[in-house]
Amino acid sequence: MTRDDQIGPVTVTRGDSPVVLGLPHSGTHVPAGIRAKLNGRGLVLSDTDWHVDRLYDGLLPGATTVAATFHRYVIDANRPPDGASLYPGQNTTGLVPLTDFDGQNIWLDAPDAAEIERRRLAFHAPYHAALEAELRRVHAIHGFAVLYDCHSIRSNIPFLFDGTLPDFNIGTVEGTSCAPGLGEAVAGICRAAAGYSTVVNGRFKGGWTTRHYGRPAEGYHAIQMELAQATHLETELPPYAYSLTKAARLRPVLSSILETVASGSWRL
Repeated sequence: MTRDDQIGPVTVTRGDSPVVLGLPHSGTHVPAGIRAKLNGRGLVLSDTDWHVDRLYDGLLPGATTVAATFHRYVIDANRPPDGASLYPGQNTTGLVPLTDFDGQNIWLDAPDAAEIERRRLAFHAPYHAALEAELRRVHAIHGFAVLYDCHSIRSNIPFLFDGTLPDFNIGTVEGTSCAPGLGEAVAGICRAAAGYSTVVNGRFKGGWTTRHYGRPAEGYHAIQMELAQATHLETELPPYAYSLTKAARLRPVLSSILETVASGSWRL
């Protein structure tokens, strides 16, 4: 077995806060056998949630982090395990994407159903087992748990949406994945942040993770934050460099969001 094959599918950092940060798309690891099947376009890994792990690092002491190490081209940890579309009738990418976000083929040798199932068991299932375990653990401590699902995406992707994406894209699955006060509190902070634009349940209403774990009646709340990458990258082009200047402006807003989420004040 090569060193490459020994990289685990998920990294967990445990904390004592009620907040669990999900990072399904910041990983860039592609096992060698899968990498060999990607074409030149796929090898760019353009649809990564670039530097989201760095952006949130240290913002909420005590937060638990569950991060997928594998790239979404291996398998998408934010898609239903049965491969059902999250957005029927709209362009999107599947459990194992066959195209990138621009609708262009990324494979020399696309995976068949058997290969997709192997990847689901090896990557998707362990990630969600870890996420489920951490949510249950913090729920047992606090009586509630919040999954804050961390994402980012390019601001302009005509294949997926028209125009330019707002900076903060908050998804609560039309208000069903969390208590109303939580969505309102997060949206309020975003709207008050000078120089940023915000939408709630716009193009991105919440992926499978938000939909699956958000059970507010049981004390499990889930909210997705899809950031436009223009908020924290130098440019939305290779090499997708992290902007220290932009991040320094954005991180205090994200910190305020996470502190409010962790406080539980929105439950009153």
